[in-house]
Amino acid sequence: MRKVVLYTLMSLDGAVDHPGRYFPDTDPAVPGAPAFDPVMIGLESRMTDKQDAILLGRNMFDEWAPYWPTSDEQPFADFINAVPKYVVTSRPLTETWGTVHAVTGPLADAVRDLKSRPGGDIGIHGSIRLAQSLLAAGLVDELQLAIGPVLDPDGRRLFERNDARRRLTLVSAEATPSGCIWAVYRAASRPPDAD
Repeated sequence: MRKVVLYTLMSLDGAVDHPGRYFPDTDPAVPGAPAFDPVMIGLESRMTDKQDAILLGRNMFDEWAPYWPTSDEQPFADFINAVPKYVVTSRPLTETWGTVHAVTGPLADAVRDLKSRPGGDIGIHGSIRLAQSLLAAGLVDELQLAIGPVLDPDGRRLFERNDARRRLTLVSAEATPSGCIWAVYRAASRPPDAD
């Protein structure tokens, strides 16, 4: 069965709203994706190579749809522009961006339907409210966290809406040359051989 993989960029203390502030060699005043060192680029590519669908929240879709089609920030631009996108929304989509499907109705049903189809992993990129809802519902199989070496008092935290204790299993943690950490956790209820 397919995995739902939540991927987010965050500060060491869990802030997720301003990724450009968390990574070295990134100017937070300039819009765009954060600068990654070569190890992080490789780790991100390894993760996205396994994904053939992504779930996005409506706000993230509306923010990214005009940006990524003209971006040369590789290899993520090629991935995000080509992958089918499932947008959780209660309103009709007004932007076009590759293969896009509006997801309406109960979120858990939509995720279970996607997971039951053949294919690779299903990514959740950005979309913090959606990520928080999926975490709360126990619908995330794996977390891949790119953690920058910064403490940031501003913005939302990925786990601020967590209302229940959840056990995770560390799959891997890799330090990168710029001082970042790429941590992969599996939901404890997912069998280790389910990859």
